[in-house]
Amino acid sequence: MAVPVRSHLGIHHHWVPARPGPARLKLSRLVGLGGLVAYNWWVITPFLPGWLPSPNPLFSDMAATDQPHALVMQRLDLAAGLLLLTALLLRGPIGRTGSRPEWKWLVAFAAMAAVEGRYPFACASGLDQACRTQERHLQLPAQHYVHMLAGIGEFAAITLALWIAYRRTRTDHSSQAALFRLLTATMVIAYPLLAVAYFGDRWGTIVEPMFFIVFSTLIACTLFEPVGPGPVDIDLRSDRAATPTSRLEQP
Repeated sequence: MAVPVRSHLGIHHHWVPARPGPARLKLSRLVGLGGLVAYNWWVITPFLPGWLPSPNPLFSDMAATDQPHALVMQRLDLAAGLLLLTALLLRGPIGRTGSRPEWKWLVAFAAMAAVEGRYPFACASGLDQACRTQERHLQLPAQHYVHMLAGIGEFAAITLALWIAYRRTRTDHSSQAALFRLLTATMVIAYPLLAVAYFGDRWGTIVEPMFFIVFSTLIACTLFEPVGPGPVDIDLRSDRAATPTSRLEQP
């Protein structure tokens, strides 16, 4: 959502983000909350018999097509990605202090999350050694590797978004800046643990929620941040005296 910058000379080709109106703002937050609920389906799995086979696999393994209840999880993943993508596009990049450069990376994150839901793992490599062997030898269907690439893109996009948000607010003393610092510190701890969980096939369902919580918090913070000033019309009439034509017109 953007508007053209205008001057007395006409419409310029430079575009700036538009400030969302109250109705669009409320709708984006409502849709975003639905997306966050769907994204965090992992919360209920420990309370459902048969849904959490062990503490070792990643949650993507539980949504693999050869696993029980996989279809429900896949549909929730797809719905989460689409809802979050819609919410972020409705919300737009304008925040408390103007346009937020991390917004476009959050949009990329949501899109990758939807792709993951659309193309799930063909089998659970964290639960099945034969599946892991086939995965490493590129013997699985293409959708399996699409899911892997989308997952890498998803994590990379939102990690970059968090880093940009942290850098953007590092000199602030606001509660939002403090939250970004906390989330960044959490990611510094979580990534080595995720590497251990993935390559060792251990404690995936304990480590991965750290990322879900960080990602969800960042999305919620983006959606619920107050809207600052939007774009203003630029009047270039004050610059006429500096142009060659205006100097020639002077007596």
